[in-house]
Amino acid sequence: MTDYKLQRDKHLTLEAREEIQRCLEVGVSFKDIARRVGKSATTISREVKKRLVVKEASVKHTKIDGTPIKTCPELLKPPFVCNPCAKKNRCSLQKQFYYARAAHREYETILVESREGIPLNHQEFYDGDAIIAKGMKKGQRLYHILQTEDVGFSMSSAYRYLHKDYLSVHKLDFPRVVKFKARKQYREPGVPKAAKVGRTYDDFQAYIEGAQISQWVEMDTVIGRVGGKAIMTFNFTRDNFMFGLLIDNMTAAETAEKIRALKERLSAAELRFGDIFPVLLTDNGGEFANVAAFTDDADGVPETKLYFCDPYRSSQKPKVEKNHTMFRDIVPKGESFDHFSQDTVNLIFSHVNGVKRKVFNGKSPYDLFSYLYGDNVTTLLGVSFVPADEVIQSPKLLRTLKAPPASIRHSSADVRS
Repeated sequence: MTDYKLQRDKHLTLEAREEIQRCLEVGVSFKDIARRVGKSATTISREVKKRLVVKEASVKHTKIDGTPIKTCPELLKPPFVCNPCAKKNRCSLQKQFYYARAAHREYETILVESREGIPLNHQEFYDGDAIIAKGMKKGQRLYHILQTEDVGFSMSSAYRYLHKDYLSVHKLDFPRVVKFKARKQYREPGVPKAAKVGRTYDDFQAYIEGAQISQWVEMDTVIGRVGGKAIMTFNFTRDNFMFGLLIDNMTAAETAEKIRALKERLSAAELRFGDIFPVLLTDNGGEFANVAAFTDDADGVPETKLYFCDPYRSSQKPKVEKNHTMFRDIVPKGESFDHFSQDTVNLIFSHVNGVKRKVFNGKSPYDLFSYLYGDNVTTLLGVSFVPADEVIQSPKLLRTLKAPPASIRHSSADVRS
């Protein structure tokens, strides 16, 4: 990063935080970092100390007199972190790190929360709440109350506070609120341009060519009823092995939560998400907008590369699109997924992966994937072995859910999201 012109009263960007992390790892002083990112040394020092990631000590240390030693003395002075320490991998004391992406996520969370507050002081809000509660006890409607008394906020604000449970009255006290159904949730806008910088399809092609990578994972989303549940699908391009995660809605928050749960399952089995999913390729759907949820581990350290196809170019991820036809053999278009559970999705993809393919000389995707990664990984991804003579590749499969074949070795405890 080139030196920036000093910018006061400006928030740190992700790029600036990544530069801070890179400089810390090679021992650059706060003063020099400040010059590079266009901030004061005090701002850099405050940023590092405020966004620390603490890792507890793996061994208990004590002084001669029995006083516990918790942290390394070097952490009491700048740069206050273990990033530049050559002994950090061998040290058993409590450690402190600065991770740019984790710091930026924390900053964005605080920024959003700070802008969702109530633009009133405590007394003004409580006085308005008391007026509404008093009127509701008399059976008055909200509009009547707001027109009669000076509450201090508008009707839309009152409903917003109600849905956030800020008010002392309950939704049941509002007769019209409980009668109306929640509005349908439509698909979020596409991935922001800023999130796709360095992650375009051209970047993807340059990366796999330079790194000589022959396999990646294509992601997509299969939609049932508009506004209802959907299925996020993953297809390994080398062997056409596919699995799916049931999502309640097409939002970035929902998909991020499902990915987090998947990473936790793999981690509990001492497996790393980035080793199984080193490269991801997907479309521009808003459900994939939370890039860090896919690319970073629990500590905010990048472990996976994520790239996006060009808009309206589904042909750039042909294998996942083609494999969806196998899914549609069992679940025709237009059928709702609202009655599905994750176990239903797992059963469907277990049969899809059990179909023998001509391109693999009579082997099934399950055969190839389990040979490369082991049955343990297939189970963690929700896919079980189905004998060839019991594979059902039609809607009849869904009618067997009440009494699935005994030969399908399916453990819902291992694959529950």
